[in-house]
Amino acid sequence: MEKKIITISREFGSAGRTIGHMLAEKLGIPFYDKELVDHIALESGFAPNYVEEHGEHAPGKSIFAYSFAQQSVPGIMNGLSTADFLWNVQCNVILQLAEKGPCVIVGRNADYILKDREDCLHAFIHADMDFRAHRIVTLYGESEKSPEARLNEKDKRRSVNYHHYTGQEWGATENYDICLNSGSLGIENCVELLYSIVKNSK
Repeated sequence: MEKKIITISREFGSAGRTIGHMLAEKLGIPFYDKELVDHIALESGFAPNYVEEHGEHAPGKSIFAYSFAQQSVPGIMNGLSTADFLWNVQCNVILQLAEKGPCVIVGRNADYILKDREDCLHAFIHADMDFRAHRIVTLYGESEKSPEARLNEKDKRRSVNYHHYTGQEWGATENYDICLNSGSLGIENCVELLYSIVKNSK
C-alpha cells in the first residue's frame, strides 16, 4: 500500500518537527504543525495559543489531571468539557486534512486518529536526554527550570493526554510503523530513511 500520509510523533526536543518539515519539503507535500493549530483554532473558536498548549498536552502530569478538567456547561460545546470538545474538533480536522491528499502531520495524536487508514506511515522520533536538552536550550534559551525538568514535564503531559484519549501508551513501539533515534542517526538521516520508505511504498 502506498504511504501518502505521514504522522510524526515525537519526544520534546528530538527534532521531530524539523524532520517532518524537511520530509514534507522533500516530498513536495503539505506540512501540518502550526498550520494544523490554525485549522483547529478556526474550527473550535479557541485562540491558537490555547490550542497550541492544550491540543496535545494534559492539564497536568498525573493520570488524574482530566478528572479536574471535565466541567461542562449545558448548551455550550454540546455539553462537552473544553478538553473533550477540543479533542473532537482536532479529530475532525485531522481526518479532513488526510482526506485532502498526501501530507505530513506532526503530533496531536494523529497516529491514533488515522490508525484505520492503510495509506499512513506512523513514525515516532526520540533521542537521549543530553541531545534533547542541548537542542531545546539552543532553540528556546534557558529558563528557571532545568532543561531536563522541562523535557520531562512536556513529555509527561503529552503522554497523559495520549493515554487519556487513546487508551494506549505514548511512545510504545507497537503504536508506530517505525521509531527513529534522531540523536544517534542524525536529523538528515531520519529524513532520508522516511523518504525512502514513502517512495518505495508505491
